[in-house]
Amino acid sequence: MSKNSVISLFFLFALSVCGLSQTVVPDANFEQALIDLGLDSGPLDGMVPTSNINLLTSLDVSEKNIADLTGIEDFTALTVLDCSINQLTSLNLSQNINLKELYFFNNQIASIDVSMLKDLKILWCQNNLLEIVNITQNPNIISLVCRNNLLKSLDVSKNASLVVLAFEKNDISSIDLTNNPILNRLQCGGNTLTYLDISKNLNIAYISCEENEITAIDTSNNLNLSTLICYSNKLSELDLSKNSSLVVIDCNNNTLCRLHLNNGNNSFAIADFRLNSSLGCVVVDNPLNIPINWEPLNFSGYVSSQNQCGNTVKVDNLSDVFTATPYRLQTLINGNYFTQSGGNGTMLNSGDVISISQTIYIYNENFCDSNETSFNVIISEESFYIPKYFTPNNDGNHDVWMVKDLTNNIKDIAIFDPYGKLLKSLGPNVGWNGTFNGKPMETNDYWYVITFQTGEVIKGHFTLKR
Repeated sequence: MSKNSVISLFFLFALSVCGLSQTVVPDANFEQALIDLGLDSGPLDGMVPTSNINLLTSLDVSEKNIADLTGIEDFTALTVLDCSINQLTSLNLSQNINLKELYFFNNQIASIDVSMLKDLKILWCQNNLLEIVNITQNPNIISLVCRNNLLKSLDVSKNASLVVLAFEKNDISSIDLTNNPILNRLQCGGNTLTYLDISKNLNIAYISCEENEITAIDTSNNLNLSTLICYSNKLSELDLSKNSSLVVIDCNNNTLCRLHLNNGNNSFAIADFRLNSSLGCVVVDNPLNIPINWEPLNFSGYVSSQNQCGNTVKVDNLSDVFTATPYRLQTLINGNYFTQSGGNGTMLNSGDVISISQTIYIYNENFCDSNETSFNVIISEESFYIPKYFTPNNDGNHDVWMVKDLTNNIKDIAIFDPYGKLLKSLGPNVGWNGTFNGKPMETNDYWYVITFQTGEVIKGHFTLKR
């Protein structure tokens, strides 16, 4: 052993005997930070008097380019530690059991053990390399911020005091918040969540859950909710009618079919529901008084009731075909051909040849709704076709009763009510819409008299269905 080493050991021994123990601080940047705080006199020697630090209750050594926090174990009285924005890869807090606030965000720490910190209230560890954050032994935590780590799960079921929870930009697919009754702020964007149950979080005021895969959010119990940011999810329905405190709603880029903003307070600071292509209408308090800051600016489908929203699924509508030869199905733009209603039966393709009289259905659907039309293909050697029924409800299907005359042999057609009263006289290939003097006729059987150019007359009846 060299002479200098012997002298150093003797000096440390003498200090210890005299009650002047030293704490080893091998990281020069850490020691310099302590010198700057007046906890060491310098020059840099890798040592700090323990008596200068063991009673310290708060330490801020953030942004000091520290890579090694060895020596922190002698800061036994610490209740607040901030070592954020450094180069740390590990952090041993086994001796710092009095900590109540711990900040080590923006480091490169891959694991952390806080199980011994029973009084811990604030833990901010965002922007690290953490795969696990275990706070099941920390019942007093009120604020946990762990965004931008490598977390795949997070258990907060033992943290009933939690008020702030932020875990954005991890890989968490589910979270149980049912044991966090006083949670006020939730930030969970940029994960893989498919569902968010906030029914037990009655005090929650702020939620940002953007960029997940969430298909449903029920906010009916969250009467204090003021901000909901849920863009870029898979929401098909959002009912905010119970959230009268809401002032910010951003639900753009979802798959919304229904959106209820009629919360009795339609003066949102932000209301954004752009990029929801199937959203044909939005229920609001007053469709005639929409704030100019709502987006999209050119949206015109504001209504006061969901009943005023029509079916937005587009489907082609073809007229009945009356022919003496087989019929070839034409190309469709919206929908597909089927032999039965509701997309059932056999699917037919454009170009298929129909050689038997039948009803053909055109069916189209998306994740919101479905829509359907139908038409008849009548293959007959007769020169005319008389429909047996029609349904004048303005849905585009069989809205008029019309006699088809292919050879111009019909002179005129008269329509009578069940009691023989003349309702309408018309020519061939002209439809009746089911009204008399502008008033709709009721569901019933009606009679027709068809007079041909030859003077021949035929009589019969058909049904009007509403």
